[in-house]
Amino acid sequence: MDKIIATNKKAYHDYFVEDTYEAGIELVGSEVKSIRLGRVNMKDCFALVKNNEVFVYNMHISPYDKGSYFNEEPRRTRKLLLNRPEINKLRGKVEQKGYTLVPTKLYFKGNFVKVELAVCKGKELHDKRQTIKDKENRIAAERAIKEYR
Repeated sequence: MDKIIATNKKAYHDYFVEDTYEAGIELVGSEVKSIRLGRVNMKDCFALVKNNEVFVYNMHISPYDKGSYFNEEPRRTRKLLLNRPEINKLRGKVEQKGYTLVPTKLYFKGNFVKVELAVCKGKELHDKRQTIKDKENRIAAERAIKEYR
């Protein structure tokens, strides 16, 4: 069973998620300990393909309290671990106008930390308003069903 550590809720608000991929992430030991404590912020993070490698930017992993000089910079660039065909497919999709790579979830799969990477297309303001309306309608319907029972 996968244990979800952090989600990027802002990504679902700002983008239409078209496709998702699972990727490993290159971390140091003190970062893994900090992640186990749930001290991760994915609010403004994004991913880019550079030199046939995928990197994630602006993912904030707080320094581990007992890490001393082993602690890394909280917002350092981290490499994502994907197969070459997956990287080529991602590069092809991102080169299209309006598409970007956004990490949406960070979770443990066994002992490994994994990132769910989404290929997203940006939403316009009216799309965001429609999403909020749909969410409010769904919540109201669920409340009505709950009260009926």
